[in-house]
Amino acid sequence: MGTFGCEQSLAEKLERTENSPMRASLLFLEEDSQLDYSPVARTASIQETLGQYMTPVKVADFIANLFPQPNGEVYLLDAGAGKGALTDAFLSRWGKETFAPINADAHELDDAMLSELRGRMAQSARDKGAEFRVFDGDFIVNATTMIRLGSGRRYSHAILNPPYKKISTSSVHRSCLRAIGLETVNLYTGFLGAALELLDDGGQLAAIVPRSFCNGPYYEPFRKFLFERAALRHIHLFEARNKAFKADAVLQENIIVLVERDGSVRDITISMSTDDTFSDYSELVVSHDRVVLPNDHAQVIHIPTSDDISILDSSEAFRSSLADIGLSVSTGPVVDFRMKEWLRAMPEPGAVPLLYPVHFSGNQFSWPKAESKKANALVRNASTEKWLYPNGFYTVVRRFSSKEERRRVVASVVDPSHFEHDALGFENHLNVIHSGRAPIPEEIARGIAVFLNSTPVDSYFRRFNGHTQVNATDLKMLKYPTRDVLARWGHLAKGSEGLSQDDIDAMVVASA
Repeated sequence: MGTFGCEQSLAEKLERTENSPMRASLLFLEEDSQLDYSPVARTASIQETLGQYMTPVKVADFIANLFPQPNGEVYLLDAGAGKGALTDAFLSRWGKETFAPINADAHELDDAMLSELRGRMAQSARDKGAEFRVFDGDFIVNATTMIRLGSGRRYSHAILNPPYKKISTSSVHRSCLRAIGLETVNLYTGFLGAALELLDDGGQLAAIVPRSFCNGPYYEPFRKFLFERAALRHIHLFEARNKAFKADAVLQENIIVLVERDGSVRDITISMSTDDTFSDYSELVVSHDRVVLPNDHAQVIHIPTSDDISILDSSEAFRSSLADIGLSVSTGPVVDFRMKEWLRAMPEPGAVPLLYPVHFSGNQFSWPKAESKKANALVRNASTEKWLYPNGFYTVVRRFSSKEERRRVVASVVDPSHFEHDALGFENHLNVIHSGRAPIPEEIARGIAVFLNSTPVDSYFRRFNGHTQVNATDLKMLKYPTRDVLARWGHLAKGSEGLSQDDIDAMVVASA
């Protein structure tokens, strides 16, 4: 049998390195790094290189408790085991209640962790009567090779806190994962996919992972890979995104998931807590159709936090796509750091307005802003012309907000009367709703802003978007009212000096 692409790359890289398993494996992550990876050099830079964040004890205990009681011999996989907190928590929870043997396999790349991991596993095995094995080296390379060869152990349980780090299209990891049918962009979904493939039918996998896989086109192949093989059983949401890994200053929003290999589709438990103390733990049980909407080919994962059914789900008034109402949405095309030579602090002859989020604040618009650090204008020439829009009415939505803001979706209206120019530039931190790169009618622009600024839309959006970025793809996913309804709302907004949040919500709810 010939070598697979990932195995061949492994051999080639090993030839270029010392005999240390850690040094060889680290080349898969950052081949050009000049860091010292000796066991004594434990730095934040090394953790970042490995995408490595340690599991707090209370989180480990919570994850271990998600599993139903085992009813036979246990084969446990802990991929990216670190110091063994998750395996230790599993053995502490189930070691005394499982009469059949527990066999635990822990995989760890980092030499600095391996000694402590082996010691901890040996102690746990003595105390709880488990058999254990510790594997060093790269889990994705090792696991995908076993999967392709049909060799090695298969598992009844997997418990993971996988590394979080982007992987390039040309990396060994991407090659290995493609070999098992998974196309993905991050180590954590690679770990999940490989671990899932190593589970027996009916096997359970629990993991703490970033929420980013739940939506967006980059993770769509992983979601399809997941749902072809497993069913969701439990999702836990941390309402404060910076608390689950506060010791490592992690701002990525994390969730805990439990999935069952080849499990049937049934109701899903959604639980919540503010942080990793779980002191205000609450839960509800929802139908699978509320988490993965029927007929959603992208299989976006929604996380409802109440029993309330959104009017965007229940009302026939909200069934139009942007395309149905003749509109499109695009990310602002002006990437300022790529056009530094054409940026101007203030308007000047030969330049056109360049609009950033800083120019919009609720219903207020201020341009130019002399006190802003952002440019206010862009030179119009052959190099910039293709990035410009004709002056006119548009709805714009900020792409970034802080999670703690009252609304995640913040929309404003561009009014052409503010400018004496026939073209505008939209910076990359704005999404622009337009009609074939042309302006849209004023009442439609204002009606779209009313809809997007409503509480029902914001609540619905937070169900499937767990980060602070609002992408054009997210806005395309929403269902909108008809063009006539938008025009009616826009007419009311146009005739008002400023609608309050209660006014906006009342208009949207009344139309449902």
